[in-house]
Amino acid sequence: PKTNIVFLKVHKSASSTVMNVLFRFGETHNLTFAFPLQGGHQLFYPHHFMARFVQGFTPGKPPRFNILCHHMRFLRPEVQKVVPSTAVYFSILRNPVQLMESSFVYYKGTSAFSRARSLEEFLSQPYRFYNPAAGNSHYARNLMTFDFGFNPDGEVTAERVHLMLKAIEASFDLLLISEYFDESMVLLKETLCWDLDSVVYFPLNIRDSSTRSPLSGAIAEKIKAWNRLDWEIYIHFNRTFWERINRDIGRERMQQEVRALRQRQAELARVCLQGTGSVAPKDIKDSSLRPLQHGNAKILGYNLKQGLDEETERMCRRLVTPELQYSTSLYKKQFPQKPP
Repeated sequence: PKTNIVFLKVHKSASSTVMNVLFRFGETHNLTFAFPLQGGHQLFYPHHFMARFVQGFTPGKPPRFNILCHHMRFLRPEVQKVVPSTAVYFSILRNPVQLMESSFVYYKGTSAFSRARSLEEFLSQPYRFYNPAAGNSHYARNLMTFDFGFNPDGEVTAERVHLMLKAIEASFDLLLISEYFDESMVLLKETLCWDLDSVVYFPLNIRDSSTRSPLSGAIAEKIKAWNRLDWEIYIHFNRTFWERINRDIGRERMQQEVRALRQRQAELARVCLQGTGSVAPKDIKDSSLRPLQHGNAKILGYNLKQGLDEETERMCRRLVTPELQYSTSLYKKQFPQKPP
């Protein structure tokens, strides 16, 4: 199995669930993580990534971290100082229409969104609300473009789009698509030579459907136009995603793999979870399993069954531990002498 990994954690794209997969694999195989300084949760995002943001990085020494997966704004030459040259680079994308609807709820407090009563109002006159110079404006436009390190306010020309796609392809071995999350996990498993249990997951950092709003076709078109660079990234890599599946796995085997993944997931849900699935934050009995609540989103979590044997409990707990708690506990394990 491959153990050197860079994951660009794109915001609001099922990336917390992917991070849980990486945390579990790293913990099980005793790998080192490139943690933010002092055990923070982001690598000084929204600044472009610098190697010195990583706890324990020493300039001039060969890279000694296995997994880099915390939120960052990608900058390849700096990333290369932190992980071995053999690392597999991957990321995950989401349809910009759903991505923006999610961001609007989750990042409601940011400068561009706070004064807009609705996404519709924001999109009707974006420049009334959006100031590209504001420190947190990136959440409101071309967020994927921004996370990959590019200018979200760049003029959309064929040449710019072409260069951006080429640059992403040159840096990343694999781009997953959150709308096809199970297929993505199978593709990840194949690329990294991992087993099925390594990529089984319960969805993390998801919000209650009461805060989701259906979007009209007209709004969707406005979102695409406003996030045109993101849209270009998404349609290109959605196409290459399926080309890769057809080339490397084949549709039929992919269906079998997805079926196996879902069966294993259902089996683990029966073993691990009280009830059938995710619950509202107020109903999570164990506070260490309660996810961070943010913006206007209501983020769901899980309750574990009582009375599990020690090994099963440990496995189940890993599957449902929210990102921040998991990150902190792994940080303490890797740097036992440092209080977070």
